[in-house]
Amino acid sequence: MKIFKSSLTGLLFCLCGALSAQGTPLPPTSASQDSARTVGLAQEGTMSKRDQPTMLEVGISPYYSWLSSDVTSKAGYGGGIHLRKSLDHLFSIRLDGVYAFSQGDNETGDNSNNRRFETNWLSGTAYGVVTLNNFTFKGDIRNINLFMMAGAGGNFYATEFQCNGNVRGRGCASNPNGSPFEEGRNGEIDQSFRTHAAFGTGINFRINERFNIGAEYQVFVPMGNRADLVDGYDDGDFRDVQNVAGISLNFNLGNTKTHAEPRYWTNAFTPVKEDLATLNRRVDEATTDTDNDGIADAVDQEPNTPAGATVDSRGRTLDSDSDGVPDYRDKEPFFPPREGEVVDADGVVTERIDAPLSEEEVQTMIDNSVNNAMTQIDRNNSTRINTPGGAIYLPMLYFPLNGSKIQYEDYGTLASIARLMDANPEMRLIVRGYTDRTGDMEYNQKLSYRRALNVINHLVDNFSIARERLVLQYRGEDEAIVPLDRSRVNRRVEFLTGVADAQEDPAPEGMEGN
Repeated sequence: MKIFKSSLTGLLFCLCGALSAQGTPLPPTSASQDSARTVGLAQEGTMSKRDQPTMLEVGISPYYSWLSSDVTSKAGYGGGIHLRKSLDHLFSIRLDGVYAFSQGDNETGDNSNNRRFETNWLSGTAYGVVTLNNFTFKGDIRNINLFMMAGAGGNFYATEFQCNGNVRGRGCASNPNGSPFEEGRNGEIDQSFRTHAAFGTGINFRINERFNIGAEYQVFVPMGNRADLVDGYDDGDFRDVQNVAGISLNFNLGNTKTHAEPRYWTNAFTPVKEDLATLNRRVDEATTDTDNDGIADAVDQEPNTPAGATVDSRGRTLDSDSDGVPDYRDKEPFFPPREGEVVDADGVVTERIDAPLSEEEVQTMIDNSVNNAMTQIDRNNSTRINTPGGAIYLPMLYFPLNGSKIQYEDYGTLASIARLMDANPEMRLIVRGYTDRTGDMEYNQKLSYRRALNVINHLVDNFSIARERLVLQYRGEDEAIVPLDRSRVNRRVEFLTGVADAQEDPAPEGMEGN
């Protein structure tokens, strides 16, 4: 028994030392400080609770102990300590150390047939734990944690039992009359290491982020040739089973600024709900129209347009007569000043040239106005082309992530572009490639170049469009339509009108031969 008590004391000291080491970091070296600083800067602004490591749960438990065996059990006692670490919202691992004193007495009153024992049990067990009540979508923090666990470990137990007429050896003499249970006259099972399987269940109640209290039950099933000797008697139908039940006082250790609460206390669906909320917020930001001009702020080049002002497709106020006064303030929005005339702040000519306008001049002004409007539409970088049959809006082609190969679904679109150019032999088109913001700038420049080049090659090779009629340009990740890093809308090739002064961009460095 002295050896057993020494082993118990040593185990408790080891567990206490492990707890102390858990909260005592090593002094950082200069290299580790630099590394931590680099990692901290890289993650600054993106670290959230779900990205942080979790705190370690440490629990202590007083137990009621009993043995399921060949002898009627009587009340025992014990205690335990455990460490629990969450792996995710459902699974965790747990290490337990348990001491239990169990006893039993059949109380027959006949020494030759009576059975009585006292057992000291000491064990260490590793458990896999599963949370049973974290499968619902509602709520974020769980105030109750219901769990089951299974595992295996090792144990030491020592037993004193009453000798009777049916027991031989293990300290018992051949005595048909039996021996009373008293010091020095009992049989003994010496302490030695054995293995066991273990199972348990429990329920914990969350008090706050640092503390919870619970009730739990554990059962230890011994293995090996001494599985039926925990009570000292080996003539039963089944092995002896050690049981403990009690309350647990549990503490979460760790810095709350850098460590999150164990995940079995948080809803498994909370990350999904957070992602949906973030996506909704980004959609709201991308579609917000602060000045209510019909153009989203993401592409609005004049986000503070006054109420009622007429704007173009990029949110810029219109000035139809090009007199420097926007239409919404111009009292004569369609009356362009002639050479030598001056307009005031309201767009009204203040120094008119008195020569009356002839009918031909009026018609010329109308024609010029129409032609100017058409020229603005047909200028470089416009996606609209005016033809005798009406206005045509040039399409866009979209590409997969990191891809520059033309999709089969876009072949019909390119065939339509080719027919348009065949019907208009003087037409030139700018073919401009773009990317999203996933890669670095140099990579995105080359990728946008390859996308535009592949489109041009397709038109030249398949439809015999003259190469000089196609102006290759590329912008990499610039001029994004949607302010999201991985948006498919940004991975595109645009077709734009290209007049005589449209210039082709030189190939990126290293791709001149492609």
